[in-house]
Amino acid sequence: KEQFEKLCGIQCTLVEVASWFHCSPDTIERWVKKTYKTTFADSYKNLSSYGKISLRRNQFRLAENNTSMAIWLGKQYLGQRDYQDELKSDSVVVISNVPKKDNNGNNS
Repeated sequence: KEQFEKLCGIQCTLVEVASWFHCSPDTIERWVKKTYKTTFADSYKNLSSYGKISLRRNQFRLAENNTSMAIWLGKQYLGQRDYQDELKSDSVVVISNVPKKDNNGNNS
């Protein structure tokens, strides 16, 4: 049970969990239903959240000494973004659907 919970905590899929225990995914499904009284998907949803919490904690810790991580977290959680100066330049606009005029100035 402890190994199963740790595998879910690091986001292992049903197939990966089954591979770890050298059995079929159906065997894992049956064991989960018996042990947790729920489906693998529901158990996984609950148990994988602990891994996400751990990952988030490590990311915040890493951001203390890693500028790139601090910037990324700022963009994700604080709505920060990179601002780029808009450069004004002369530009050429090409119009491809201009009607042609004949020698009398009429559209042809």
